[in-house]
Amino acid sequence: MTDKKRFRVFATSRIGDPAENRLRERGYELEVFQGPEAPPKKLIIEKVKGGIDGLITTLRDQIDAEIFEAGKGSLKVVAQIAVGFDNINRADANKYKVPFTNTADVLTEATAEFAFFMMGMVARKMYASERLVREQKWPSWHPFLPFLGDEVTGKTIAVIGTGRIGLAIIKKCSGFDMNILCYDPAYQNETYIRSIQELMDLRHAKGIQKEKTWIKYVDLEEALRGSDYVSIHVPLLREGESDQPTYHLINEKTLRLMQPTAYLVNSSRGPVVDEIALARALKENVIAGAALDVFATEPLPKDSPLLDPAIADRMRLFHHFASGAQITRLSVDPEKGMAGRTVQGLIDVLEGNYGGDPTKMPYVVNKEAFCKS
Repeated sequence: MTDKKRFRVFATSRIGDPAENRLRERGYELEVFQGPEAPPKKLIIEKVKGGIDGLITTLRDQIDAEIFEAGKGSLKVVAQIAVGFDNINRADANKYKVPFTNTADVLTEATAEFAFFMMGMVARKMYASERLVREQKWPSWHPFLPFLGDEVTGKTIAVIGTGRIGLAIIKKCSGFDMNILCYDPAYQNETYIRSIQELMDLRHAKGIQKEKTWIKYVDLEEALRGSDYVSIHVPLLREGESDQPTYHLINEKTLRLMQPTAYLVNSSRGPVVDEIALARALKENVIAGAALDVFATEPLPKDSPLLDPAIADRMRLFHHFASGAQITRLSVDPEKGMAGRTVQGLIDVLEGNYGGDPTKMPYVVNKEAFCKS
């Protein structure tokens, strides 16, 4: 290490033995809240006041001026084990000149494949089928009774948000001979879309797929109206944060633009979907079904309208699990695992890698706070 000091770190959650041991092997004094629930904010403040150098956090922890003030003069970095950082007040972090890191990229493929699996699960009625078998209510094989699912292959999907995860699901959908409508309010990656179209054309020319398929950018209304599936991959942006806010992007109005046979999948951020409007849309058969991995409040409250038994057969709910795969969550390799990238981001700051310049550290989010004017 560049500094002989024994760095002190507090983690608000377990991040796995390999990553935790890496810090201890480097001489770090690491204290970990065992959970599995989140520690109270009062405890985090107490630990920060105690003079820790680094803080490892999750989306469950509210990191704001109260935390940064408690760590004034000692807290050097906040390392978040998540790609999102809605819980970290960026303006406060910048004011106190504390860099914070995240784990973008490494969870891209795992999140995209889970979104795809959710789509198939709700459309093919896998949950309903398993319940039928487990509850001994399967009378006999029949061509179309007691119910049928909907195919994914050959259908049209609207991918809302074409950042890293959106592009990854596009790649997977193209392999299922799907037509793809793309919408992104911020940036259109035309080069990637042209490449996917070239692959689609080649697959058809070589006889790998029977029907020609297509991909194109359209506006939001056309994407919602023209698709069998809608998969959400946008960041959470509230009013005042952007001229293209995504808070409640999916609401009563936009749900009614969708076809009554269409399905909604959300693995981005919970507040992007108006949950009350979605539950109502399912009860009124405005759309055919939905699958959610994220919610406005997590864990999902017991009085959530999404838990209404009347829509249970069309509503699949998961515990913020899209990136929940072994390598993606726990690998100590920062090129593969969230834990590894979290630890590396912490080490970069504390040990002064990249010349001690946060603007050059790959996992630091708020680089703007350290740009020389």
